[in-house]
Amino acid sequence: MTVVDDVRSTIQGLRREVCALHEQLTRYQLVVWTAGNVSARVPGQDLLVIKPSGVSYDDLTPENMVVCDLEGRVVEGEHAPSSDTEAQAYVYREMPHVGGVVHTHSTYATAWAARGEPVPCVLTMGADEFGGEIPVGPFAVIGDDSIGRGIVETLRGSRSPAVLMRNHGVFAIGKDARSAVKAAVMCEDVARTVHISRQLGDPVPLAPAQVDALFDRYQNVYGQR
Repeated sequence: MTVVDDVRSTIQGLRREVCALHEQLTRYQLVVWTAGNVSARVPGQDLLVIKPSGVSYDDLTPENMVVCDLEGRVVEGEHAPSSDTEAQAYVYREMPHVGGVVHTHSTYATAWAARGEPVPCVLTMGADEFGGEIPVGPFAVIGDDSIGRGIVETLRGSRSPAVLMRNHGVFAIGKDARSAVKAAVMCEDVARTVHISRQLGDPVPLAPAQVDALFDRYQNVYGQR
């Protein structure tokens, strides 16, 4: 098998994976209609695989996923890519450790984004997954790399894999696309629970040392190794 064949096989695998992961966005009610998307970096290549723009989740197939370069230009595919492609391409260019990016407009997290308010770290799950508060990024226009710049600017100095882009929604990153989807799911769950806790009174924040210990345990000890 040639190198080209290896890359082709990898892309086909990512088309299937990215397509399937969109089912998780609807399963966890993180998106409505055609909003939101999942993308994945093609390892070792300046390429990404992303959802086509404006196509119903019921109509997504591995074949209609779009392959783009890291400037957001279509390399392969019959559909126009997501309107978030340039923003996500910027994230991949600037953050080489990122292998997946997810965008949602999940209800509770987006409500925090509309307020321009970070979700405070008052839950062990928040400490585990985000290592502190879920930060807010700047307002940015859709359609170029402005959102990507805001994502990178906000997450580069944070342990959080998710950012609430002000007046817009959630962007989550991960070592691969599945990890990014998980971060988006956890972001909505934490945002919802903290919102409810504030209806009951003032949530009790975790101490920084507790946050550090919880984050370290979850990231380095929890689960199968």
